[in-house]
Order: sequence, then structure tokens, then C-alpha cells
Amino acid sequence: MSITLDILSLWNLIQFLDLFGTMAFAVTGALKAIEHKLDIFGVIFLAAITGLAGGIIRDVVLGRIPPSGISELSYVSIAVVTAIAVFFLYPSIKGKMGLFLIFDAVGLGVFTIIGATVALNIYGFNVLLMVFAGMITAIGGGIIRDALVNETPLVFRKELYASISFVGVLLYILLIYEGINLEISSIICIIFVTVFRIMALHYKWNLPVSGTGQFVK
Repeated sequence: MSITLDILSLWNLIQFLDLFGTMAFAVTGALKAIEHKLDIFGVIFLAAITGLAGGIIRDVVLGRIPPSGISELSYVSIAVVTAIAVFFLYPSIKGKMGLFLIFDAVGLGVFTIIGATVALNIYGFNVLLMVFAGMITAIGGGIIRDALVNETPLVFRKELYASISFVGVLLYILLIYEGINLEISSIICIIFVTVFRIMALHYKWNLPVSGTGQFVK
């Protein structure tokens, strides 16, 4: 496998997807802040935390210092601009919970694969690091977002969320191991995670809830 060459050819795609994922999660953070009646500073702050925190945690743990989320202006800028846009457009999108869920699903898919790819780029084909990096990038910002507004983080509820990220990373690892081009593998897995998340919401696929041992709808 020419992983090194594939990673180099994937770099531009990764940068685009990383910015897109930042925007997608920033939308969810801004919407959550508005629902909790925060002022515009609170909306910007929560949007930035949601869009950037997962990648920052990943980079710190992997020794990628300084983290790109706070060292590259493009990431902070897109989070701030997205937050301001959502703040002023909210009256026209108010009540559309589906928008939050779709952007959250897209962010989950993009950040899962971005995180795994960053670990692959730094440490090579290390399964444990790729799984960790993929999942923490995907769920880290959402956990902090929900905690800051005093809600049980989405990842800890009965809904399939972190488990979908986990399966997505495993699929990504399998495709790479089988020699599939990294760009193709990335696109396949991002679509898989995003669609799987949306289907889980639509069909109410859930994990067992503590104290019941049953898959509750």
C-alpha cells in the first residue's frame, strides 16, 4: 500500500472536509445556544467550542502542537462566521429540528474520518490510535456543547451516536487495509456514517438503556 502517497494526495480533500465539518458542527452549537437563549457572544462561543474542541483534544493527545483549531485562522473564522449567520437567520429556520440533526450527522461523519486520517498521517497504520482520534474528533465538541448548556451529552443517551462513529472508523481501517485508495475510502465512510446516523434517527435505532437491558424506542 502506498499510504504515504495517498495521504499526500488526500491533503486538499482533508482540509476542505475539515472546514466543512467545522461549519456543520458550529451550526449545531449555534442552534443549541439560541435554543437556550444565550446572547450573540454565547452563540459564537458555543459554536466555536462545538466545531473546534474535538480536533483540539485530538491534536493535543497526539502531540500535534499547536492544535490546528486554534493556530489556523480559517477554522476559527468559519466557526465565528457560521455562528453569526445562524444567529441572524434563526427566525427563518426556527423550529426546524431536522436541520440540527442533519448538520450533526454530517459533522459526525466528516470528523470521524478526519480524526482517523490525522492519526494515520502522524503514526501510520495504528488501529487503536485511529479509532481514538476518529471518535474523539467526532464526539468531543458535542459533549462539551451539551455539558455547557446543562444537558446530558447526546453521546451518552440511548441514541446510536458514538457507536456509529466507532463502526465508521473500523470500516475506514478495513478499506485501507484492503488497499482501497484513501480518497475513496474517506468518501465512502463519511457517507456511511452520515447516512447510518440519519437512518438511526428515522427508524429509532437505539442502544439498551441502563436499568432495562432493552433496546428502547
